Amino acid sequence: MSEPNSSPSGEEEDDVKRKFREALERKQAHARSGASHESGGGKNQHAHGPAANKRTFRRKSG
Repeated sequence: MSEPNSSPSGEEEDDVKRKFREALERKQAHARSGASHESGGGKNQHAHGPAANKRTFRRKSG
């Protein structure tokens, strides 16, 4: 015994593909609308501390 309408017809398949394509386009548009972090730079701009506190070397006497 065969099952009636076991696979979607051509029109239904096109409709499903169109719905998925529209959902994907909405998802991609939402992702593109977010803030771009391309020009943000690195996470930490001063990883090794300020240069004003440079180490001073003194001669050991005695």
